[in-house]
Formats: sequence, structure tokens, C-alpha cells
Amino acid sequence: MATDNRINFWRRNAKVPGSVQPVYGAQHPPLDPRLRRTYPKDIKPKFNNLKSKKASSFHEFARSTNDAWDIDDEEDEDFLGTHAPISSLPSGLHSTSMQNQQQQNQAGVTETGVSHRLPAPRTEAQNLQDAQEEDTDCEHVNGKVVKSSSDAHLNASSVRSTLQKQHTLPVRPIIPLVARISDQNASGAPPMTVREKNRLDKFKQLLASPNTDLEELRKHSWSGIPREVRPITWRLLSGYLPANKERRELVLKRKREEYFGFIEQYYHSRTDEHYKDTYRQIHIDIPRTNPLIPLFQQPVVQEVFERILFIWAIRHPASGYVQGINDLVTPFFVVFLSEFVTEDVENFDVAALPLDTQRNIEADSFWCMSKLLDGIQDNYTFAQPGIQNKVKALEELVSRIDEDIHNHFKKYEVEYLQFAFRWMNNLLMRELPLRCTIRLWDTYQAEAEGFSHFHLYVCAAFLIEWRKEILSMVDFQGLLMLLQNLPTIHWGNEEVGLLLAEAYRLKYMFADAPSHYKR
Repeated sequence: MATDNRINFWRRNAKVPGSVQPVYGAQHPPLDPRLRRTYPKDIKPKFNNLKSKKASSFHEFARSTNDAWDIDDEEDEDFLGTHAPISSLPSGLHSTSMQNQQQQNQAGVTETGVSHRLPAPRTEAQNLQDAQEEDTDCEHVNGKVVKSSSDAHLNASSVRSTLQKQHTLPVRPIIPLVARISDQNASGAPPMTVREKNRLDKFKQLLASPNTDLEELRKHSWSGIPREVRPITWRLLSGYLPANKERRELVLKRKREEYFGFIEQYYHSRTDEHYKDTYRQIHIDIPRTNPLIPLFQQPVVQEVFERILFIWAIRHPASGYVQGINDLVTPFFVVFLSEFVTEDVENFDVAALPLDTQRNIEADSFWCMSKLLDGIQDNYTFAQPGIQNKVKALEELVSRIDEDIHNHFKKYEVEYLQFAFRWMNNLLMRELPLRCTIRLWDTYQAEAEGFSHFHLYVCAAFLIEWRKEILSMVDFQGLLMLLQNLPTIHWGNEEVGLLLAEAYRLKYMFADAPSHYKR
């Protein structure tokens, strides 16, 4: 009964002042505490004394958790007035990151099947002191001096087995972006080899020509773009810049001025009656964008995202702003920021850049995101028909390539929409570390219909990647929790490359064989 009382207490007190409430599609959705627990293999949980029955379907499962999705009413009062002080932002975000950390600790199971214990709560002062120590101290890993905790983590992970990588999560997850360590494999391989240097030279040669051969650039970009030339390559492949080298500076200047013309013309209307709901939702979603990465919690960066998303929403009234679009800005912003940053991007103070540079990064991110969304806008129009069709196509495809997984889902009443909606809505950004998303988008930009068509085959390959884990789950809750929290935090370029190779194989097996694709 103590467990029952505790659950009822949290249901009665679902709203926690100052907290950032999760939304549909969050990486770690709030669920019944009983569903998040892990148990030794030989011990079965006993819930006979609880009032609520085990959820046997998604509808019962949703009803048992629907009280956890409320949004704090205080946010409605604050969004139109003066913004909260900068010092107040980390407190709410801290609660979110602690929730994610606790859930990851609960999900991490050792090889003997015993759950990890949660660390004692830490004060903000202790966290700040630890961060300062990490910045000043050097760590020794395998006899090598490493200047950052990110480097240490990747080098230490090289001695772990594949099984440990998949099933054990670190207590303090490190999420590197694109500077230095992002181009390494999960095994900690050096970022630059002779072959990679030759590839970089080839990219520079293509980009230096008076008229860049875009087809040749796509061929070389499919297997990954070197970090040094990724910003200019993404601008070209997205269609933002022309292939003619002489016209690029003129186009950049014109498009950047055009974007800030939109800001002057429309941004003041965010408090108008017609647009205030749109701006309110954007204002709520921005702090939830990658809450574990300090870069995206900077007020300067959050203001940039608010402007980009609001201007895009009012210029595309057919869809407007939809939750999930906020994630699609981050890869472009990080890639264009890396053009001016040599250290770790995740901890870089964007306010230290010259104002003109900040404005250029913002404008380029807006236009490239717009080009991406132009190809998948039916994902975000009324009723989101694009996503509905893609999820149905994924179900048909999986039923052909792996009937065991398909029948396993049917047996335990798991609908593809319950997990694949987020895969399509966020382009797998909630399932993969940001460094992997950037590598994935190298290939998407190289494909003719990468974001709209090839992504389907990537999702199918991604699902089959976890075949063993999926078939080992023998209940609805276990399957859904696995599919919503897949252990990819250790993934790097090597894993993404294998995923893309499998997706490519599936595409050429089924794309031109409709009788194999549909019943």
C-alpha cells in the first residue's frame, strides 16, 4: 500500500512549480513509476495489491499516464510579459536534466541483472564546482593526458564490450557535438587519417572550382563530410547557395538581409492576438531543446531559435509551428557555429562572437531549415498526413523484411504509430546523439530525397538494429519503454555508417519493387 500511496500522491501533485513539463515526443516521457523500474531476471514484480490493473493496450497505458502531461499554468502568465531573469532558467532546466538522469540510471542494468543505484542529489554549487574542476584539471586515460571529460569518456569507452555499450548508460552522460570528438568513432579512433585527409583535399578541390559539380559533391558527401568543409557543403547541397562560386557572396548577402527584413517586419507581431499562441508554444519548447547541452540553454541562443521558428511559422500558415520543428534547427545552428569555433561547441559562449557573425549564423540556419521543411511540409500540416503515410509505409516494409518483429508487435498490441511517429516527426533526433544526427544529415543532404524518402529506410534499418532486444521483451510496457529509450548514447560515425549501409540495401531491394513493398 505504501507504493499505492506514493503513486496517488504524485498524481495529486502532478504540477511542480518551476519545473519544465515534458511534451509528447520527449526523449524520456513521464510514465508510471512502476513501468520505469528494472528488476533482476529471477524476480518478478508483484502488483497484486495495487488498484490499477496492468495495462494491456495502448489506450489503458495512455489513460494511466495522462495526468502527467499537464503544462504549468504559470507559463501562460509569463510568456508575454518580461522574460524571466537569466538566473532563473537553469533551475527549471536542472530539474529536467535530473529527471532524465534518474531515468537513465534506472534503465541501466549490469550484466548480473542488478539495477544501478541513483547518486545522491547534488546542489547547483557542487555542480558548478565540478564543472570548474573539469575545465582546469587533466585526466589520464590509458597513459594519455586528456584535456576534457568528453575525451576521457570516449577513450575509456574503448575498453568496453559491445554488450556493455548497448546496455549500460553512464551516470553523467556526455553528449559531444561537432568539435574534435564528434568526428571520431565510438571506439575513440583518431579523427584524421591519411584517407580522410585525401577526402578533405578532394572536397576542397570541388568547392574551389568556378562551378561546383553538385552531383560529384553528393557522391563524396554520402559517406560523410569532413568537419572543415561541412558548413559550405551543407549550404550548397541544401540549395541555399548556387554552384557558381562568383555568385555565392552576393547571394549570401541578399538572403541574410532578406531574413532580417522579415524580423523587422514581423517579429514585433508575436504578442498580437493572432500570433500569441504560436509564440507561446515556441517560447515553451525552446528550453526543452537538448536540455543537457549547455549551448542551447544560453539566452542568446534561445532568442535566436525563437526568431527563426516564429518567422518560419508565420511565413508558412498552412502548417504553422508544430512541436518537433524546434529540433530541426539545431544541426544547422551547430554546423554553422563550428565554422567559427575551434574548441568544444557544446560549452562555447555564443555571445563572445561578433554580432555580425551571430547574425550570419542565424540567417543561414533559417534558410537551410526552410529548404529542408519545404520537402517534408506535409509532415506538419493539419492531421500531419505525411507522417501518417510514412508510418504506414514503415509497417508494410517491416512486415516484409522481418516478419518476426512485425508479429511480435501484433502479439503485444504495439502500434507503429506509438513509437515511429516521433521517428518521423523529429527525423530520429530524439533517438540519436546530436553528433550522429549531423553525420546522418550528411547523407540525407547527398540523397535526392533524403529527408522525405530515404529516411523511411533508415527508420526500418534502425528498428531491425534492435531486433534481439525487441524480441526479448514479452509485455506491452517493456516494448514501448525500449522503443522510446533506445541506448544509442555511445554511438558514433561507425554505427551511423553501418545503419546507412543497411538502409541503402533496403532501399534498392524494395524501392523499385512495389509488389514486395505492398500487400
